[in-house]
Amino acid sequence: MTPQGEEIVRLEDVWLQFDGVPVLEGINLSIYEYDFLGIIGPNGGGKTTLLKVILGLLEPNRGKVTVFGLAPERGRKFVGYVPQFSLFDREFPISVWDVVLMGRMSHMKRFRRYNEGDMKRADGALKTVEMFDCRDCQIGELSGGQQQRVFIARALVAEPKLLLLDEPMASVDSPMQTELYALLEHLRRRMAIVLVSHDISAVTIYVDKIACLSRKLFYHGTKELPVEDLEAAYRCPVDLIAHGFPHRVLREHE
Repeated sequence: MTPQGEEIVRLEDVWLQFDGVPVLEGINLSIYEYDFLGIIGPNGGGKTTLLKVILGLLEPNRGKVTVFGLAPERGRKFVGYVPQFSLFDREFPISVWDVVLMGRMSHMKRFRRYNEGDMKRADGALKTVEMFDCRDCQIGELSGGQQQRVFIARALVAEPKLLLLDEPMASVDSPMQTELYALLEHLRRRMAIVLVSHDISAVTIYVDKIACLSRKLFYHGTKELPVEDLEAAYRCPVDLIAHGFPHRVLREHE
């Protein structure tokens, strides 16, 4: 046991290419229990790809990945995942309750029905995200922020030890973003959280550690990122990085 808790995820010299184009280059990263890690970086920098490598959905060309001491495809049973917000048929007749229960499917044997334990976990997850009263609502009738709470509940129902969130604040208005960050602050007492975001200002306020990814990972295991690291990642001057104040990243194009 280290002072920062047990290491639960380790990436060692991880490289990944798509059709010969490098997406991740020499990634070294350790995630510890109860970490609240924010990952920022430009579009196309590999943030979503990194999460999929941790989940075992993508296999690196080189390097080693362990998740809770196991290969990612085995260790991901301890991981909850909320992918990027995507459009779906808002008229599709599926309830909040059914969406959350879907999070138990990976823990079920083939052809087994949901049991009382699954339902109790779904109740608990909905109460945690304060959406229990909406359990019978059609998912498409909810606001973007409410839907994100439901998707987080779907991840929580599997009782994860690590929660991965890919741009969870997309399509969510500012007041609901504040509520969602408060929810994450509560959840971090129970698990490690990795949050991918473009919102530098919010990330620097809420998380404990910050990494910047643009194919290469700039990370020092703290909340501090040197300006030169950010400029190398964004390939443009960074005007201001200051915790608790507005942040601006200035883009420079030819």
